[in-house]
Amino acid sequence: LLCPCLIYGAYVFLPFDAPLLPTVSTRLVYTLRCAAFATFPIVLGMIVSGISRLCSSALEPFGDLQREVEIHRTYVSQSVHLFILYFFNMAVLATYLPQEILKLIPLLTGLFAISRLIYWLSYAIGRSFRAFGFSMTFLPLLAMLLWNLYSMFVLEPENLLA
Repeated sequence: LLCPCLIYGAYVFLPFDAPLLPTVSTRLVYTLRCAAFATFPIVLGMIVSGISRLCSSALEPFGDLQREVEIHRTYVSQSVHLFILYFFNMAVLATYLPQEILKLIPLLTGLFAISRLIYWLSYAIGRSFRAFGFSMTFLPLLAMLLWNLYSMFVLEPENLLA
């Protein structure tokens, strides 16, 4: 319930528009540039994971991981997997959206980055709190996937492989 409200509020109240992107290649480059910002939480997680592994009190650095090291390693691994799914869905979404709605691409990128940071924080606090951050990442991903499938098979089935 919160994700659509956040996206709609940002869409209406943030004062920017997407540049004119008439071709599929320019839309994909725009999506790629926006997706670069979504890697910020992953890179930050890698840095913190490396620092926590370096500062760990374990006798063997490659032995069993302690909880504080395992949290960051798990966060980075899950974030990379979700980013790959998110990026491919955003790339397909950018090809089907009309020009006036392309403002959603940077908004969805921002939502991904913020929701991964919320997930990381809630995962570090306790495992029972992480569902909120994960749902803020996964539900927009699921909505994009459903819209992409709907666009491919219902709206433009003749251009499915074109």
